[in-house]
Amino acid sequence: MRPNKSKIVRKYFNSIALKYDLMNTLLSFGIHYLWKQKTIKEGKLKKGSLVIDLCGGTADLSISAGKIIGHKGKVVLYDFSLKMIESGIDKVKKNDLSDRITPVCGNAEIISFPDNTFDTALIGFGLRNLSDIEKGLNDIHRVLKPGSSLICLEFSQPASPWFRRFYDFYSSNILPFAGKIITGSEEAYTYLHDSIRDFPLPDELSEIMRQSGFKKVTYKRLTNGIAVIHIATK
Repeated sequence: MRPNKSKIVRKYFNSIALKYDLMNTLLSFGIHYLWKQKTIKEGKLKKGSLVIDLCGGTADLSISAGKIIGHKGKVVLYDFSLKMIESGIDKVKKNDLSDRITPVCGNAEIISFPDNTFDTALIGFGLRNLSDIEKGLNDIHRVLKPGSSLICLEFSQPASPWFRRFYDFYSSNILPFAGKIITGSEEAYTYLHDSIRDFPLPDELSEIMRQSGFKKVTYKRLTNGIAVIHIATK
């Protein structure tokens, strides 16, 4: 674990914030929107819920959640990259959801809210960016109300060996090249490949969640395991 990982990752995300959504759409061929829809569905959000969208970035999950929870609900868009949050706020305004979505710039390993605050915690493609995953999961567990759920969408390794080889080539060669051309940052997308490669596989992450106090830990693979939705209950 690198002690300066947070600073490095923040630098990457600040540098690509304006082109982040475009890159996601191009490089996933638009599939990331379907993954996020499935993630929100797994959250089983209710009217009036208080939701935190950790590592919420450009607010895709926040906006989807905001449309469900109604005027009496609230979503906290929580991210440590101010540039990403600014991009997200623009989208929140365009969706006329400013009254339901509150942006907060903060570190997901030290969440600036009291114990037992939220009905649901969402985190999309952000857990692997934490310097200390266990510390982050412990704090997510802390801010959730008893009986509430963490819904985590994260990249993983494809289940099929041949597809895994293709995906590794794609993510180690095509992603950095496209990142350099479109965003000007090859480093950020080289990091993306490395962070996916080094991230715990679904069974390993499930065990880490259990060690952090979560119960009923399950996961669902998407698109042959490129992405995985992890569901866990406090």
